[in-house]
Parts: sequence; structure tokens; C-alpha cells
Amino acid sequence: MKKQKYIFVIGGVMSGVGKGITTASIGAILESKGFKVNLIKIDPYLNVDAGTMNPTEHGEAFVLDSGLETDQDMGNYERFLNKSLSNDDYITSGMVYRAVIERERNLGYGGKCVEAIPHITDEILMRINRAAMENKSDISVVEIGGTIGDYQNALFIETARILKIKHPEDVMTVLVSYLPIPNTIGEMKSKPTQNAIRQLNSYGVHADMIIARSPLPVDDKRKEKIANATSVPATHIISAPDIESVYDVPLNFEKDKVGEIVMRILRLRKKGSAPGLGAWENFAKSVKTFKKIVKIGIVGKYFDTGDFVLSDAYISVIEALKFSAYSIGVKAELEWINAKSFERGADISTLGKYDGILVPGGFGETGIEGKIRAIQYARENNVPYFGLCYGMQLMVIEYARNVLDLKSAHTTEIVKDSEHPVVHIMPDQEKKLLEKAYGGTMRLGAYPSILKKGSVAAIAYGKEVIEERHRHRYEVNNAYRKMLENGGLIFSGTSPDGLLAEIAELPKKKHPFFLGTQFHPEFKARPLDPHPLFTAFIKASIVSKK
Repeated sequence: MKKQKYIFVIGGVMSGVGKGITTASIGAILESKGFKVNLIKIDPYLNVDAGTMNPTEHGEAFVLDSGLETDQDMGNYERFLNKSLSNDDYITSGMVYRAVIERERNLGYGGKCVEAIPHITDEILMRINRAAMENKSDISVVEIGGTIGDYQNALFIETARILKIKHPEDVMTVLVSYLPIPNTIGEMKSKPTQNAIRQLNSYGVHADMIIARSPLPVDDKRKEKIANATSVPATHIISAPDIESVYDVPLNFEKDKVGEIVMRILRLRKKGSAPGLGAWENFAKSVKTFKKIVKIGIVGKYFDTGDFVLSDAYISVIEALKFSAYSIGVKAELEWINAKSFERGADISTLGKYDGILVPGGFGETGIEGKIRAIQYARENNVPYFGLCYGMQLMVIEYARNVLDLKSAHTTEIVKDSEHPVVHIMPDQEKKLLEKAYGGTMRLGAYPSILKKGSVAAIAYGKEVIEERHRHRYEVNNAYRKMLENGGLIFSGTSPDGLLAEIAELPKKKHPFFLGTQFHPEFKARPLDPHPLFTAFIKASIVSKK
């Protein structure tokens, strides 16, 4: 019987230094060596999923085909492995505790006293093993969110310890830690990482490899200091300096023989049919060898807490634009435009400097009129426009107001008694909101759509039946669809029964690219498989640039 191998990736010193990218990179390297890998993200929060979290605090909620709303690291995993993940690959404390409590309520433990150990750790381990079984993988790479010092991580680290005791040859631990270079000192300091390793040891877990993150490469002297203080071999301390592209990480790791180290620790034999990292190397080269720049303006609203949060809130959109641009030999230069600035009187004509304009998804009233003004500018001035989810709904509202002259057109999300509710809530969603059933209740996950032959969308996809991921409660009101279509707007993608508008567009003869999707195409864009709609948008923006 095949032995399952496990790699636990744990953070030290501080969060946000690249555990997700490390996990994804290790997965990509092992798959390049012929192993079947599944990646698991464990989040220690008590939220059952990421769907109800504020994106300015937690970042983007990434949606799987199943409809599960997850942490943005799941997006990194899909992009690096170039495949879709399942519900089993995502675990939160909320999921674990809810399952254990529900089982206890149903006498699933036979009246026993239910405790954190062993019942919570058993549930965690069961979920990890179930994911491995469902994926039929050789190796499970498990990222534990947060850092060692987070109290709420203790049970997950304890699960790793228990598994290591039971299967000592099949489990390894990777610590992703940070070595700061304080400006006033000017020297790389290893002591915080040494302390993090000792803290990990206090749980009874010992690091087999350290990914040493730092602004600059970690020198041999620091590696030796860490090795002498912690018993982690210096050859197992991998320098991971800040780099321009995260897609160089797997290649940099391989230069330091990360794959070989993992195979040696886990006693794995190299497989003869390994695909290697050739395709990944070609993509990484394309990131650096672009011929021209295309300037894209992203009109959004998540700006008030700093650009570092903005990147997390729109990470899949950002990466999707980059992948499509690189695939045709250009670089997408992205600029953030605060929609609220146009509501405060900013000159809308400043949008003329962009080759293309994109309005991403979102919720609520903030910045809505600024976005509508930006959409109107793009339509009237033949600037390529791409609207995602809310960006499509606002595109329809703009068209109704300024082309059909329905000046009070709106969405019932904002104006419940709108005179012209061209966008309204889905009937089943209205009932859920009245019951205050918010978590996991939107129209979520992958649904099929039928495309109109010869449309911009159908030409971009190269087919007429597609499947894309959704996350919304509101939709185009069918009572206005005929009026909108008679006015020139084409609903080129619909649900198979024709009742839901999935894509709206203007024909090529009227506009170079004016298209919106009710779904989120960014969730299926990958480095080695760019999304066709993003590629079509970038191509139109290049033509616009000329």
C-alpha cells in the first residue's frame, strides 16, 4: 500500500512573508518531478469560510468550482498547479469545530466527553487524509495560516506533531521565517528566526527546512548561525530574498535544490516520467521579455486603507491581466483609480490616458456613481472596457440611463424602490436575506453559460458553451432585457434556460471592446492558461493604444 507523504508549512516571526507562495512553489516543484500533489490551506479563524470577511481586512474571497468561498491562497495554489481544487483542500477552525459539535449533538461520540484533544485533532487529521484520498495524491502540502505564536494555531501544530509520531518517515516541516534588516542597524538579524524555531520546538515539532525570507539574499554566515542555534542543517536553510515576480520562486527554489532536499527527507524516489519545469521557465521568461506596455486603469473602491490591502482585495484580477498580457508579449501596467474621486469632482477626462478600463466586482453604494461615470466615458470615447460582476451590472445601468434615457435606472441593492430597477435581486436570494442567511448563500461556484454565435465573447472563447465561477445575489432584470437589446446592448451569454444574463456586450462595429460578465473569469486565469476574455480585452487595449 502506498504511503502518503505530508509537508507542513508553518510561519515564523510574522505573517505575510510568503507561506502561500512557498506552499504553491513546493507543490509545483514536486509535480514537475512526476509526483501527484494536493495543497491544503488551514485557516485558524472561527469563520466557517471566507465569504463574510471584509476584503480590505482579509483580502479577496476566492471561489472554487463547488462554490466554497476560500482564502486567496487557494487562488495561488490553483495558479501554480494549473488545476482546480476541491472543498477538501480548504480547512478552517470554524469548519472543524462545527463538525465536531454537530457530531456531538447527534451522539456521534457515543456520550463521551468531547475535548480538543483528541477529538478536534482527530477531525483535522481526518480532513487532511480525506483531501489526500480524494485527490489520489502522493504528497499533501499543508499550509497552516498565521504564525507559530498564534494561540489559535496550537491544535493544528499538535496535529502535525501527532502525525509525525505515527509516521516519522512520511512527515516533514517547513518553516517560513523572516530575517529583518533594520535601517538603523544595516545588518541582517537572525535572532527572531532562531527564537521562532525554538518556539516551534516547544510544541514538539522540529523544522526540517527553513525558507529564510529577507529583503536581500541570506549569506552563509547567517545560515551557519541559524544552523548552530537550531540543529537545522545549513544546507536546508534556503535563501528567499524579495524578488520582482513571485513566479520566479519555484525556479529559485530549484537552484537551491529544494526538490531534492524534500525527496531525501521524505525518502522519495525520482519518477522517470517527470515533466520538469520547462513550461514554467518559459512563462517566467515572458514576464521579463515583453515588447511594449499597455496601460490599464482599474476603477475600484478598496483604497482607503492603503495600496497593500488593495492588491490583496483584487489579487486574482491583477494576476489575470498580467497572464494575458505576458502571453501576447506585452506588460500590463496597472493603475488604481478611486471611483469616489469622480464623485468629488475629479476630471473624468483623465481616463483618456489609459488604453483600457476595468471595473472589478464589489458590493454596496461606495463609489458607485464614480464607476458609472467611468463606464460612460469608456463607452462614449471608444476606450476598451471590461466589467466583472458588479462591473457588468453598472455597465447595464449606465447604458439604460444614458442610451435608453432611463435616468433613474439603478440596482435594487442600492435603491430598493427604484423607478427603473434594471438590476434586481434574484428571488431566492431575497428570501435568504430576509432570513439573515448571509454566509455561503449567494449564487456561488461554476455554472454553464451559452454564448451567442459570432459575439465578441464567443469569438474570444472559441466555443459556445462555457463554465465560469459566480459570486452574486443580483442580476439583470428580465423585464428590461428586451428594451436594452432593442437599444443595441447584446446579452451574448445566458444561462442554459435563457433566464439569466451572464454576459453583456456591444458589437465590434459599435465599440472596440465593451463587455461585462456576471461571473468572475479572473478565478480561472492561470499563468500557463490565460483567460480568453482577459486576453481579448488586452488585445483590444493594444489596438486602442495605436
